[in-house]
Amino acid sequence: MSKKKKKVVSTKKTVSVTPTVARRSALMEESNATELIFNRQNYMLMLLGAVLIIVGMLLMTGGAQPDPNTWDPDIIYSKRITLLGPVVIITGLIIEIVAIFKRT
Repeated sequence: MSKKKKKVVSTKKTVSVTPTVARRSALMEESNATELIFNRQNYMLMLLGAVLIIVGMLLMTGGAQPDPNTWDPDIIYSKRITLLGPVVIITGLIIEIVAIFKRT
């Protein structure tokens, strides 16, 4: 026994409405005027912030001991790893925030 599919027929007729002259010109202006959110200065600041974050990560690398049987806290807890690297990363993040919120 095969079931037949029901066909739904709409009784409403679709009417095509054309926009008025004023609305048509407004639509044309919106489609032609594509304005970017950020400008060149914003992108340059974002690039600078990203570079500073990467440099901070590279500054925090290291700390390997020359001999696995010895412990040298001056290598692991050096000022470059514990202070300079995180400060550079935080500076990069602050520059990223400024770049995003800066208006032209």
